[in-house]
Amino acid sequence: MTAPAARHPLTWVPSLYLAMGLPNVMVGVVAAILYKNLGVANEDIALYTSQLYLPWVLKPLWAPLLEAGRSKRFWVVGMEFTMAAALALVALCLPLEGFFRLSLAFFWLVGFASATQDTCADGVFMTTVSPTDQARYAGLQGMCWNLGAVVASGLLVSLTGWLHGHLAMGWVQCWMVVVLLAAGAMAASGLWHARVLPPGSPPAPRGQGLGGGVAAMRVAWASFFRKPRIWMMLAVVFFYRFGEGFIEKFGPLFLLDGAAAGGLGLENAALGHINGTAGTLSFIAGAFAGGFLVARHTLPRSFFLLALVLNVPHLTYFYLAHALPADPLAIAAIVALEKFGFGMGSVGQMLYMMQQVAPGPFRMAHYAMATGVMALTKWATGSASGLLWSAVDQQYAGFFGWVLVFSIPPALLAWWAPFPHGRND
Repeated sequence: MTAPAARHPLTWVPSLYLAMGLPNVMVGVVAAILYKNLGVANEDIALYTSQLYLPWVLKPLWAPLLEAGRSKRFWVVGMEFTMAAALALVALCLPLEGFFRLSLAFFWLVGFASATQDTCADGVFMTTVSPTDQARYAGLQGMCWNLGAVVASGLLVSLTGWLHGHLAMGWVQCWMVVVLLAAGAMAASGLWHARVLPPGSPPAPRGQGLGGGVAAMRVAWASFFRKPRIWMMLAVVFFYRFGEGFIEKFGPLFLLDGAAAGGLGLENAALGHINGTAGTLSFIAGAFAGGFLVARHTLPRSFFLLALVLNVPHLTYFYLAHALPADPLAIAAIVALEKFGFGMGSVGQMLYMMQQVAPGPFRMAHYAMATGVMALTKWATGSASGLLWSAVDQQYAGFFGWVLVFSIPPALLAWWAPFPHGRND
């Protein structure tokens, strides 16, 4: 791969983070909607799609090995082409009798490639862009990542509803078209980034091969667990979005399920509009509000409030499960309120990992480890959500009642959270 000439960050930062957001949401959210349309039971959707989070949980195990001999650009581009191929295989296996197991395997491959791409893409950004420009483009990063989420959970999901409703296509054919479009988008990203993406800093253990990567991994892990109060900090990171994890998995299923099942009975097009417009715009607005709050009052002084802002709006789904409104606009407004809280509160977790967990000589590796713990929350709550669904006799009102209970520990841990790098910085 020929190294491109140095290019302005605006030529690759937006496309890079859009290409990170799209596959992440395809695996984490869209796969569940796909299986719902194809008749898979809620318990199976929750259990098996939750395992797709494991690559993000486990990525700290192989992240240091990516430094052994290849540029960061090589891994980013290679993983984008891998995701394109894996998504195409997902689409092609949907008409088959054993589509569920086959598609899960290919989605897992997408997750592995996406987790690897995330690590190396952040590495390109942190080692290529100056600290001043990193701050300048931080908002653009988040905006473009969420644009990828809009394309995946908004536009593409809405497109399946349009194909099904207006062209009378079967759900299998609708999802084949949409997943192939996502595969094409990832292939286009690979071609573009092969041309414009900087290589990032040279591999750290240059000339030492795999052995150097293994040695770096041992040192990075050992220093991570020597940090003061690290176990309490990891508990804060793990539980911060504990209640949100249950909503993320069962929220779309609740919105799609019919009234007979206790759901709101939305069509794919309406769900796509909620995810792609009201929900995403509210999330972005909340994220900006959270950033403004921290900039004005510092993270230690804002952290507990941000945890409350994230967890208290879980009351919205509890209300929806009891009131069962039929007006799509009212539903969209209520879901948008929860998304605003999610966006604003998430700022606290991300900054806590950056400013309190990650600092030190292995900042990039330690941040990857912290995000692995965050992904572990998604895996654990997603896996447990199916069991909870069965325990409450498949009643959404009872399910979201327990979500409120699970939202209490995050607030308590945020109150007791340690700040080893200062409470006044």
